[in-house]
Amino acid sequence: MPFEFEKQSIEDIILVKPKVFGDNRGFFMESYKKSEFIQNGIDTEFQQDNHSKSSAKVLRGLHYQAKPYEQAKLVRCIKGKIYDIAVDIRPNSKTFGKYVKIELSEDNKFMLYIPKGFAHGFVVLSDEAELIYKASGEYNPKADRGILWSDKELNIDWGIDFEPILSEKDKNQPNLKGINKEEIQ
Repeated sequence: MPFEFEKQSIEDIILVKPKVFGDNRGFFMESYKKSEFIQNGIDTEFQQDNHSKSSAKVLRGLHYQAKPYEQAKLVRCIKGKIYDIAVDIRPNSKTFGKYVKIELSEDNKFMLYIPKGFAHGFVVLSDEAELIYKASGEYNPKADRGILWSDKELNIDWGIDFEPILSEKDKNQPNLKGINKEEIQ
């Protein structure tokens, strides 16, 4: 099996560790194999691939899409190192408002599966970072939503000792209490 699947502290979030075959020439790994993902609880039909590049100290998030445009994601850092954050915003979930934080890097090659009903964000820990991620739905700008990264109720430990670089949009997101729960799965 070319993958190891590790369930996280919040149900349905799964850390995917690919088997990497390396030698003096470089490496080879499978980054997605539908049959194995389905056997391990990830039965998601992906519709869009994204690639982002960010500079040191950039924090992006926390982002999500409103109904009916919610997106599950499979996130991988292909250059640099980040902390990836997934916050449960499913209104009826027993872990509503809780989060998972995972280090993703070009070295560990881990992937994080984040189901629908979660807000997602990351902070760059290296000089720059590039992420590629699969999404279960196409991006819809009218459904674009977010939560303030520093919301006191979430109390996310971003693991940083610097002031992050934020977009104007991310500086002005509502707190968790301010989101419209009817827009979430």
